[in-house]
Amino acid sequence: MIYFLGINGVYAEEILDIRFEPVTFPSVEKEKYALHASEEVVINKDKQKIGFTTLMSTGHMDNGEVYGLLKDSRDIPLTLHDGSPYICNGTSNPMGSGSGLDHVSLLQKNGKLYMVSQFECQVGAYYINELQQNTQGELSPKPSTLRYISQKEEFGGYVHCAGMKTPWESHLGSEEYPADAKLRQQDGSLDLYYDYIGDYWGGDLSKANPYYYGWIPELTVNDQGEVKYTKHYSMGRFSHELAYVMPDKKTVYMSDDGTNVGFFMYVATKAEDLSEGTLYAAKWTQLNSQNGGSATLSWIKLGTAKDSEIRAMLDPDHNVSTNDGLSFKDIFEEGMTDGICKAGYTPINTEAGFECLKVKQRMQKAAAFLETRRYAAIMGATTEFRKGEGITFDALGHTLYFSISEIARGMEDHAKKGNKDNQYDQGGYNHIRLPYNGCGGVYALAVDDSFRVLSMKAELVGKPIKDGFSYSCALESIANPDNLTFLPNSSILVIGEDSSYHENNMVWAFNTETKILQPIIILPKGAEATSPFWYNDINGYGYLVLVTQHPHPKSKNRGESSVGVLGAFRGLKQ
Repeated sequence: MIYFLGINGVYAEEILDIRFEPVTFPSVEKEKYALHASEEVVINKDKQKIGFTTLMSTGHMDNGEVYGLLKDSRDIPLTLHDGSPYICNGTSNPMGSGSGLDHVSLLQKNGKLYMVSQFECQVGAYYINELQQNTQGELSPKPSTLRYISQKEEFGGYVHCAGMKTPWESHLGSEEYPADAKLRQQDGSLDLYYDYIGDYWGGDLSKANPYYYGWIPELTVNDQGEVKYTKHYSMGRFSHELAYVMPDKKTVYMSDDGTNVGFFMYVATKAEDLSEGTLYAAKWTQLNSQNGGSATLSWIKLGTAKDSEIRAMLDPDHNVSTNDGLSFKDIFEEGMTDGICKAGYTPINTEAGFECLKVKQRMQKAAAFLETRRYAAIMGATTEFRKGEGITFDALGHTLYFSISEIARGMEDHAKKGNKDNQYDQGGYNHIRLPYNGCGGVYALAVDDSFRVLSMKAELVGKPIKDGFSYSCALESIANPDNLTFLPNSSILVIGEDSSYHENNMVWAFNTETKILQPIIILPKGAEATSPFWYNDINGYGYLVLVTQHPHPKSKNRGESSVGVLGAFRGLKQ
């Protein structure tokens, strides 16, 4: 028995000693197209056989539905130009778009186990089905339960990336890479990436608005199995990778995936209710630059709002097809001459680059929630992070973990990949000044008793290998860490990769006490390890849920994205 000081005083808690059987990187080319997972785990000297079980792959047909099939604003299935179904799998549809299946949540409700799946294509999609569990803890899909979840009442979905199961058993998703509303043209076209959303609107881009996308969706399942879907407009609009809810059920940390982006906190007015709250942005005050760097973090208040207030700015007449909401020009004035800001205009540098902006009268709330990143910069927050990704929390260690996929660009000091370059700091604050590390890192963030982050320090960084003009990351360390999860009552931080610097992406187990790092899953070539998420107690069993996204067509799944579980684990409930 080991004793810890908890947030409400001293308590006793036994740390689970969890040791995975190592997974060896395949040396034979054929084996690189297969998934390899740890087959044994020892938990407090109890040796258990585990393994990886695939639950469902894109293209799976059940109950008259096709898993991952995209649908338009009328909930009619979409087809590609050759007439084939438009399935969001990330590989086999060269005429389509997107990365494939991403986060999957397992929700327990009224004695049933539901699987909610979100898809990372420009036309976003959600599906739900039930799972069965046998007496050994093995999971499988329950036949005749697959259903499509409509998003048409909230302008459709967009690039659903990472997510989590909330403490109140709902699915909290994300919308990543929203278009820059400043670039919007009269016909709606912005760029080739955003233009795929036109498929949702029947090919008419003028019906779309960039402000429709870049939010946090939430899906709840009631006792009858019916799904309630909403977008939380009060949580701010940016490139949401993940929103992570803390144990107080009010504080939420949100990562922003891109270049020159922010790190955000939302505090709900009421626990378990994300429809109203206050939005904050982090300011990095650097302490040192060694080994990924460290800083204190302070929080700048951007505003307080209800979902309904912000939604009214997008859809004043409550008709989702008329596109009569606010535009960028309604919110900001621009003032730059010969690369210099005019008096009264604030110089900022965000993913949109160097700008000189002024918020128009009575538009502060619109700026804070529709243009969160730009407004955060205007208010003095840090918008220099590069590819903020996964977030997870160690309750015993009272530490939040946050992955930065690449320590680069705005995080450097007037540089790009170590070479002098002014574009990412021009006009900005240059708060972050770190050496380039293309392999990225995972940061440990100390939090106080109210779950507010106080500081940020690199816990683990990748090890770059440079060979002439080539650049890679050492095989024994992380490369471009993406999503994270923490095994409660243990010291095990699980890290998924999204990298081209390792031939095969891996899922790692990192012991935060011993600092031992080992791979527990090696994915097929071409596949990204998306959204690993730990479930501690599903009828007495534990599971690590993982999505194998867009594997190579030579893989066992023939290029289809799939969701599966490592487990089942016993003896984890505390």
